[in-house]
Amino acid sequence: MTTTETEVQSYVLFRVEVVRTERLSPKMLRVTFAGPELAGCVTAGHDQRIKMFFPRAGETDPVVPEGPNWFPDYRAMPQDVKPAMRTFTIRALRPDVCEMDVDFVLHGDLGPASRWAGRATPGDRVAILGPNLLCPTIYGYEYRPDADTDWTLLAGDETALPAITGILAAMPAGRRALVFLEVESTAEIKDLPCPGDARITWLSRDGAPGTPGGLLRGAIARTDFPAGRPYAWLAGESSAVTGLRRHLVNERGVDRKDVYFSGYWLLGGAIE
Repeated sequence: MTTTETEVQSYVLFRVEVVRTERLSPKMLRVTFAGPELAGCVTAGHDQRIKMFFPRAGETDPVVPEGPNWFPDYRAMPQDVKPAMRTFTIRALRPDVCEMDVDFVLHGDLGPASRWAGRATPGDRVAILGPNLLCPTIYGYEYRPDADTDWTLLAGDETALPAITGILAAMPAGRRALVFLEVESTAEIKDLPCPGDARITWLSRDGAPGTPGGLLRGAIARTDFPAGRPYAWLAGESSAVTGLRRHLVNERGVDRKDVYFSGYWLLGGAIE
């Protein structure tokens, strides 16, 4: 069989284990995974998506279907066998040493990913569905501003911070950017290196009630935009980023094709 795009899966399963963890802030934990299979993983963008599967209680490895029909097979699994699945961003990939960094937002035991990460120790195992090095086309990344755009708008809550951090680190010199980041408290604020001309606005909820991401729209609505055609990348709580996209298109005149938005999570629900 030849390795054509139709015959090679774009995403394949990688069985990995924790090798170390690093607390980046009170609410952000970096977990480094390793495994020989990661030599076959690849990334093309700084918001590269992966799916992560967590073992159920009493399991060492999660039970995860593989192959081209993995998703319908996963959806059909009995609830007492089916592992929790969540979407994450690759923060760093080092295939030469078979390592991957993934940053987790910690919010106690409110969700399976945070619950697992809060207890993660070296040797703990998960399964990662990630981009396949053998596939001719790499999918699963979205930050791709049109060359004709003049500046970038980045906005998100803490779940978008890993992707926005990577995007800023790779931004070309001279590229102008307005960046809005909403976090739980000022303890989450950190330096974000950027070769471009980025103005970063941190918005702290300081423990106040309300929908995470709710501060973003107000801050952006009060901001004068630079001249020229923008490219907007928005991610975070689903209803918040949907409302923000609506504001940009309907009230600020941004062309909808120049706006990428993604609901990374849903308040009161789950997004796999």
